[in-house]
Amino acid sequence: MTDRLAPPIFDPADAAAAAARFAATAPADVSYARVDSPVGTLVAATTERGLACLSYEDHDGGLDAVLDRLAAKLSPRILEAPARLDDVRRELDEYFERRRTTFDLPIDWSLVSPFGRKVLAATATIPFGEISTYAKVAAEAGNPKASRAAGNALGANPMPIVVPCHRVLHTGGKGIGSYTGGVHRKEALLRLEGVLLG
Repeated sequence: MTDRLAPPIFDPADAAAAAARFAATAPADVSYARVDSPVGTLVAATTERGLACLSYEDHDGGLDAVLDRLAAKLSPRILEAPARLDDVRRELDEYFERRRTTFDLPIDWSLVSPFGRKVLAATATIPFGEISTYAKVAAEAGNPKASRAAGNALGANPMPIVVPCHRVLHTGGKGIGSYTGGVHRKEALLRLEGVLLG
């Protein structure tokens, strides 16, 4: 007669705890989390330098497409680690509750071209509840004749809301302009900030 070891009993709670411990300590170059918001589900991704991406999940091809882009442009070492994005989630919640008018998150500009950085840096200075134009942002970025290029840089903004490209409208009141997540989201964000649309 031989002694047999009883098979281990699978406990889902133990598995969940082990997964959480792994996510908290595993090495990853990019950590991401899905974030619910009043304007739809967002995919937030951060690196050791700061927030690198805040993407509208339904607009950018879904979660897999966002992760594929991050893997190709930043690093394939990506891990879902919601706890590492607690600050991002908290500041977004405060913004949508109208308790925050500026973001204090460190930014990783790796996904942005040099001219794009200048455009987005100028955009980041537009105060909550105020608007600017493509032409003004282009001028502040150092090239007053580059309003179309500024529009392209704003359209490629990898961190909408946090870098508030929704506050930039067409020059001369020719309309609200386009927006990465769709015009309906641009309008919703402007209304949240108290901007009256004509």
